[in-house]
Amino acid sequence: MLKKKTNKLSQEQISDIISLALSDDVSFDNIKKMYDINSDEIKRVMKDNVSFGSYKRWRERVKKFTERRKHYK
Repeated sequence: MLKKKTNKLSQEQISDIISLALSDDVSFDNIKKMYDINSDEIKRVMKDNVSFGSYKRWRERVKKFTERRKHYK
């Protein structure tokens, strides 16, 4: 189910989503408003398009931010 929606994204959109997701100032909600994809789909885009190590570090950083900020990613 996730694959269908994320397959419809262009390379340009995927690159933009990755940049936004890597930014510490942009929440999953903001990305959802821009691209109509939920947090699971954002994670899938990241997992499919960045190295495993980068994905793992990103998820750890997001989790730390989430613990500090109530409404983050």
